[in-house]
Amino acid sequence: MYRETGKKLGLRSLKMMLVLGSVIFLGGCGNLNPMSWFSEDTEPPAELTEIEAELTVRIDWSVNVGNGQGDRFLQLTPAIDGGVIYAASDNGDVVAVNTANGEVIWRTRTRELISGAVGAGNGLVMYGTPTAEVVALNQDDGSELWRASVTSEVLSPPKTNGDVVVVQTVDDKLVAMDAESGQRRWIYETTLPTLTLRGTNTPVFVEDTVIAGFSNGTLISVAADNGIWNWDARVAVPEGRYDIERVIDVDGQLMVEGNTVFASSYQGNLMAFDAETGRVVWGMEASSYHGPDTGFNNIYFTNDRGHVVAVRNNSVDIAWDNDSLDRRRVTAPRTINNYVAVADFEGYLHMLSQLDGRIVGRIRVDRNGIRANPLVYNSRLFIYGNSGRLASVSFQ
Repeated sequence: MYRETGKKLGLRSLKMMLVLGSVIFLGGCGNLNPMSWFSEDTEPPAELTEIEAELTVRIDWSVNVGNGQGDRFLQLTPAIDGGVIYAASDNGDVVAVNTANGEVIWRTRTRELISGAVGAGNGLVMYGTPTAEVVALNQDDGSELWRASVTSEVLSPPKTNGDVVVVQTVDDKLVAMDAESGQRRWIYETTLPTLTLRGTNTPVFVEDTVIAGFSNGTLISVAADNGIWNWDARVAVPEGRYDIERVIDVDGQLMVEGNTVFASSYQGNLMAFDAETGRVVWGMEASSYHGPDTGFNNIYFTNDRGHVVAVRNNSVDIAWDNDSLDRRRVTAPRTINNYVAVADFEGYLHMLSQLDGRIVGRIRVDRNGIRANPLVYNSRLFIYGNSGRLASVSFQ
């Protein structure tokens, strides 16, 4: 069942918007940073309570990556390819680390600000800059291969299929460059709303197409080689009188399972579409700026308050809703074995049971907090803290 409705913020949240210090105006449009929506006039984050630990969670190794997320509220999530994890810092460090033992394979100090990072694969490690450039490094040694100008700041990781590199920019354009030379191949444009969240969706490749979500609440599919339109679909419809009530960005990372692509929007819906046709497969009302994950025949997502929610697949039935992390700015959920992992603004990693959502394990990874989404590889979690600490976490 699909209910195409938007969830209004209401007067309390409208008041909250008026006291925000994180509204940045770019080209006449406003960017809101949801990760900094806390002040004395709003509800405080929930205090952590003691748990009955059922897991022993430990850090196996950690590596420092520059100044990490910096102070610009970035979300520089690393990438894993071929047993190597690649991470970048706000102040320009890019590292390649062996996931098995934490050995640094190479480190490149680019000496430039990085705002969108990192994508990795097909011989490339890619990042974007606040000065509207995309840079490709050699995956073997970190040397620069090419750089290309795009239309505006890049806040999400570039992606490649080996033929093209695609990136989404903050002015809501999808740009494709030749993977070998960096020369522009095509560009897809949409209309940018008056007010948006500060962030962009990360495009995904599905066979020979690119699928991406935009600030106007739409999902589009175009041909990867030439950018020709295949289909577009609505994840959410703007509602309300005020611009802030009409914010419906599709910012969370898309999830692809088989021929189905899942997308979530802020103040909108959590939806599933047929990747070939754009036909709606499933949907429910939800508000999230993170992408979902699946497991135990459930779909897991973190909503805009930080609740971790499990929905039974192909239904709107809530299996469980853990609200103990309310307003703790939790990351996207990641399923691993029998658990769901999320991290929060104080740097804690929380392990929840997929069965009933109770927290069964916890460890503090970075005292500066965690904004980057956890990564899962070979039954281990990889956490990138705000201070620049990149850590491998295991549990038993």
